[in-house]
Order: sequence, then C-alpha cells, then structure tokens
Amino acid sequence: MKKRILVAGAVVVLVAAGCAVAATRSGLWSGGAVAQAPRQNAPRAVPVEIVTATKQVVPVRIEALGTVTPIASVAVKPRVDSEITGVHFRDGAMVNQGDLLFTLDSRTIEAQARQIEGLLAGAKANLEQAERDVTRYTELLAKNATTLVTLQNARTQVNIWRSSVDSNTAQLENLNIQISYCTIRAPISGRASMAAVKVGNLVHQADSAPLATIIQTAPVYVTFSLPQGYLPDLRQALANESATIEAMIPGDPRRASGQVTMIENSVDAPTGTVPVRATMPNTDELLWPGTLVTVGLTFREEEAVTVPSTAVQVSQTGTYVFVVNNDVATVRPVQVARVLGSDSVLASGLEGGETVVTNGQRVAARVPKVGS
Repeated sequence: MKKRILVAGAVVVLVAAGCAVAATRSGLWSGGAVAQAPRQNAPRAVPVEIVTATKQVVPVRIEALGTVTPIASVAVKPRVDSEITGVHFRDGAMVNQGDLLFTLDSRTIEAQARQIEGLLAGAKANLEQAERDVTRYTELLAKNATTLVTLQNARTQVNIWRSSVDSNTAQLENLNIQISYCTIRAPISGRASMAAVKVGNLVHQADSAPLATIIQTAPVYVTFSLPQGYLPDLRQALANESATIEAMIPGDPRRASGQVTMIENSVDAPTGTVPVRATMPNTDELLWPGTLVTVGLTFREEEAVTVPSTAVQVSQTGTYVFVVNNDVATVRPVQVARVLGSDSVLASGLEGGETVVTNGQRVAARVPKVGS
C-alpha cells in the first residue's frame, strides 16, 4: 500500500460524528461540508497522507509471550564420597552422552575390592573341597564304609561355602559398581554448565549442590499460554496440519520455527488460558533455555482487508477510519480483527479499494466549517 499526500487544492473535510470537529455556531452538523478558512470564500486545503485499503490473503496469527525450556536437564552429582582427581571438560562446553566429566579417587574402594576378591577365591576353594567330600562320602555310604551323618555334614559344608561364594560375589559386584561411580560421564548430550568443583575438592553423595548441570539445547521446548478463545482454532489447525509457530527473541532479527506438540489437558480457570508447548529444532542454538520470547502462532491463511494501523482511530463509540471520496473525508466505522505487524486486519467496515487517511487526521479535524 503506497502512501499518497493530498496537498493544497484538494479540499478535505473530516466529519468525525461529534468527536472529529467542533460544532458550528448554529449548533447544527452538516456531514461532508466543505472546510473554508475564515473571511475567505476559497476553501482551505488540508494536506493528509492517504493509502488504499487492500484486500489480500493474510495469515490468521496471534502473538504471545513464551519461555524457552530444555527438553532434558541433568544435575550431575557424586554417588560416592571421595576426592576429585580430574575435571575433563571445559566450562560451558558441548558434551556428548558418555563423555568423561569427572574422575574421583577410587583407591580405597579398589583396595576393598581386592580384599573381597581374596575372600571369594578362598570361598570357592572351600566349596570345591566340600563338593569333593560329598562325592566321596556318597560312594563310601553306598559301600557301608561311612555313616549317613558324615555325608549330611559334608552336604551342609557345601551349602555354607556356596553361600559364602554368593555373598562375596555380591560384595565384589557392589564395590565394582562404586568404582565405576568414580568415573562420572555425561548422561545426556548437551551444553555443560561451569564446574562447581575443581581437582582436590572433597565431594559427598549427600551434597545438595551438583558438580555441574547439563542442559539439552537442541531441540528445546517453547511454552506459552493461549487464550481459551483461540483453542478451537488451534485444534482445527493441528488437524489440518496448517499450524506454524515462530519464536522471536527481542533484539535479534532471526526467527526460530517449530511445531506445536502439546496442548495441556485443561484450561486454567483463573486466567482463562491453556498452556501450549512447541518443539523447536534449535540446531543453531538461537533459543537459549530460560529466555523469554515472543511466539507467533499462525493458524491458517484467509482473505481480508488490511489498512495501516495508523489509519485506525479510536473513539468512545469504537474504532473508525477516515475514508476519502471526491476530496471529502468521512468517518467509516470499522472492526479490527487483529494487528499484523504494522497493519490492522479488518473484520468489517471496508470492502477493499477505499482511500483512507493515515496521517493528518487531527490537523484536518480542526479546520472550521463555512460560516464559522
């Protein structure tokens, strides 16, 4: 829509229905009257900027305030009490699942493991001996060369040493697990925080503060609240696969796109909104977790009349525009459906092609009528 300016020679009278111009001395209003300067028969020209209302296909779109949240966030904590012997990542670096983060002093646990290994070996040897005794006493009992009690005692010894083997095996497995806890690896892929501890610090599994935090940055969630009046439009758009979403960061011209993946199962009664979550690929890490963003949600596209928002005026009776016809501007009530960038999308009032005033309404509205 190109702006044009009406200059001197084009007579413009703004009829504001009681709110645009002052009443004449006679107290009567004559809509569409020609504005003239006092003591002159020639009409007074009022320069204003005008554009043509355009009927075009525009998106049905709303904007809301959203928050970037990570899909996964893990607080890395120690599972054994020990001393930090190595920090193997750079603060704020990207880490992959399985990457080594910290190493702890495991010498004490390893010594305990070797002790249990010795006990386990002894228990296995005694078990083998007891099993051989059972075999021998069974053969002797068949020849009436020993008593049944002797055989039963041998079987009891087998059970005792077998339980000892099982117990030591379990203890050894537990110690090996604790040794593995001394090597802390990244549980997920993401961006690591600053390391809260350095080499030489003692850490305890009861500590509340994590050693570091890993946050998944791609993909991420953008969560926002949608007024319940738009819920049917959103559900229909999801069914038609026409819904698109963009996240805009203040001060950054770039935009991140994604898809709506979740609508909360109930409306929040106090606010009349429903939480909606979108999943954003965020491969370039444009969206940073915790950032407040402006969410642009497009339901569909439809044909509508648009005018610059500067053309829309507000009075006690509602919104209106000044429509210019034959160099005379008259008030036209309109209903604004929504604002799209610098333009207003009209629900009613104009059909498209009308010439509307975008600048100069106030100056022209003060021009007196003939006879004033």
